[in-house]
Amino acid sequence: MSEATFEQANLQIKLYDLRREPRLREAREWFSDHFHPQNLDDVMQICPPGTRENAHMRQVLTYWEMVASMSNRGLVNEDLLFENGGEEWAVFQQVKPVLAGWREMFASKKFLGNLEAHCARLEAWRERTSPGSNAAIRKVISQMREAKQGGKAVAA
Repeated sequence: MSEATFEQANLQIKLYDLRREPRLREAREWFSDHFHPQNLDDVMQICPPGTRENAHMRQVLTYWEMVASMSNRGLVNEDLLFENGGEEWAVFQQVKPVLAGWREMFASKKFLGNLEAHCARLEAWRERTSPGSNAAIRKVISQMREAKQGGKAVAA
């Protein structure tokens, strides 16, 4: 485990504070509850351009792409970040089904590439520090989504 500098810890606190900003919090909640596309047509149905939902999607994705970019450059201590989060991994799981289509549509092989690389390291870190945790987290997320779709309340 690497030592975090004061500056890295301070940046992480600032990033956490940004997550608490009301508009980003609203966007994150919407994204978690409603953004589950399986293809690009689903994206257009869920959050058409020019809608509040589209703005929510873009805000969540650009926030986590920014955080991942900082992490990829060593500006944030990864052990510290990985120990205290993981939402970015869940976000990436939600975009995986449409990522190839977006990359083709935008002619950008690196679209959300920072998030993808960061989440690959997070997943490897989890398996190294807590073997089996990725599968367990996927199962919990799936159960939570099924419960929400069934109209049941889920205790965290």
